[in-house]
Amino acid sequence: MSTDAVQPEHGPVEDDVPVEELARRQGVRPIRSLDELAQPELWEADEFEEFLADLYTSRRSDIP
Repeated sequence: MSTDAVQPEHGPVEDDVPVEELARRQGVRPIRSLDELAQPELWEADEFEEFLADLYTSRRSDIP
């Protein structure tokens, strides 16, 4: 039995599009400021506190 990884088959070369071209097609633009990433409405205050408490608990637990 071979231990070589199986490589997926790729489509024709013309299907390979550079990342820059995909970003252009999708209208993606560079982030100019961290403020653009801020989404205060993403979490309700209580939900965020619960998330952080759970995160800290899981990091301090012995469970891998």
